[in-house]
Amino acid sequence: MQNMNLARNRRRVGMIAAWRLPGARFVTVEAQEESVLLARKSAQWNGLEARYEIRQGDFREPGVLRHDERFDLVLGSPPYFPPGSGVEGDHPQKIACRFELRGTVADYCEVAARHLQRGGFFACVFPVAPEEQEARVKSGAAAAGLVTVRQRPVVLREGERPLLGLFGMIRAEDLPERVRARTWSEPPLIIRTRDGSVHPEYSAVKQAFGFPP
Repeated sequence: MQNMNLARNRRRVGMIAAWRLPGARFVTVEAQEESVLLARKSAQWNGLEARYEIRQGDFREPGVLRHDERFDLVLGSPPYFPPGSGVEGDHPQKIACRFELRGTVADYCEVAARHLQRGGFFACVFPVAPEEQEARVKSGAAAAGLVTVRQRPVVLREGERPLLGLFGMIRAEDLPERVRARTWSEPPLIIRTRDGSVHPEYSAVKQAFGFPP
């Protein structure tokens, strides 16, 4: 099983997946040198070096990913906001995590679609509030020829509106025509209950990823 992580500064995404899928090989693309160094240290500390390749560069640029490379699973945590749409701060890594300095969610969708194996799966997290943000994910997926087959809102605290969404996509050409317009909308994933404690389901999710509940 071959997997690609377009994590940029979110190296934890790929590390968790590598821990959870011990038989898989991973390629992670990081844009910033500091993030690459940290990712390599993490891979070494976790004993993943033999199956966890870390490449430095902008995943949109030719040569970072070979044109013939295909992956069963692509993971992405795109930066959420256009430059100038909020307070950017002064730390380069934090700025790149939040703001689209090297590509939008549409770029993530396009690169993922181009490098998926037949029937492969692209999973990403992106804001669903305000509504324009969710629309950006859907339009980016459609432009790349992807179908959102699963979508799940994330509620940070019980009773509040969802701010983030989890999206699972497959190329339209890999699906039967009758299901290309269908999305399975799942119940919200609640992170914390009203009293501030970790929600039982999220505790189970954390345990599945190897974290204390």
